[in-house]
Amino acid sequence: MRGEWRKSSFSGGDQPSCVEVAFKADIRIRDSKNPSGGALCVPAPAWDPRLLISLLSAVDR
Repeated sequence: MRGEWRKSSFSGGDQPSCVEVAFKADIRIRDSKNPSGGALCVPAPAWDPRLLISLLSAVDR
């Protein structure tokens, strides 16, 4: 599964935020509703799952 986009478990069916994550040499995060809109890249050593929670919180505001 390395490198494939996976939908976050925080992206429920009725949630306004739909986020996907791909684990490659770095961690990539994108909006699943706009997959060609770019991705946020985070170096793998700096990845912390709490980052995803923070991003979702910021999007929902």
